[in-house]
Amino acid sequence: MAKKKNTPHQKLFEEIIVKSAMKQEVFLATEEALGLFKTVAGKMADEYAATARKLKPKHDVPMVMEEHGDFEFSIKFGGDILFFLMHSNIFEIPRDHNVMRSTYIKEDPERSYCGIIHIYNFLSDSFKYNRLSDLGYLIGRILINKEKHYFIEGKSELGFLYKNFRTSIITPESADKIVTAAIRYTLGFDLLTPPYDHVKLISVEDMKKTLDTIGLKTGKRLGFRFYPDQEEES
Repeated sequence: MAKKKNTPHQKLFEEIIVKSAMKQEVFLATEEALGLFKTVAGKMADEYAATARKLKPKHDVPMVMEEHGDFEFSIKFGGDILFFLMHSNIFEIPRDHNVMRSTYIKEDPERSYCGIIHIYNFLSDSFKYNRLSDLGYLIGRILINKEKHYFIEGKSELGFLYKNFRTSIITPESADKIVTAAIRYTLGFDLLTPPYDHVKLISVEDMKKTLDTIGLKTGKRLGFRFYPDQEEES
């Protein structure tokens, strides 16, 4: 029986299949990681409730985990909310990124394709009072590849940077450490009084609104920007 001849597009089709399959692996690994973070946050909320019942604080200060669709969940505690958002697409790490110089990537370039989970911090009152102009802050983002290896980008003062792509693997234990560190960082990232010049003028329209929806931007750091730290990895 004669062998079928390859079509003119055979090589192209094979490349599409191979690359798409790899990206699907990355997507599933990232989706699994988000599930681990969600599970950890839910358990923490339950443990917190048990602790609060024992301590019987004067005021009710709940911790609540809420799901917001397939790619997002939040955990609210005190006056803050942390949002964990998974992007539905897969990205390749830029060629000029320090991680791309690591032997881990050079051994298998496909390891440079990652899913991303962003962690944003907002004030809970921003949602409670529908203050649409309030600011939220990216406190870190987690990049995860097909092998469930990950690294985190964020400012050094976050205190939970995991830079070793070769050895850092998403597990229930590492997910717990990341969520815990994100909450701990948020507790120390306090609301500062906005600069006087930012609030010295107000319109009649804004003044007529209730104080809770006054239309003035509120954020923990007005003017804060997110810059990923660059550190070399061997």
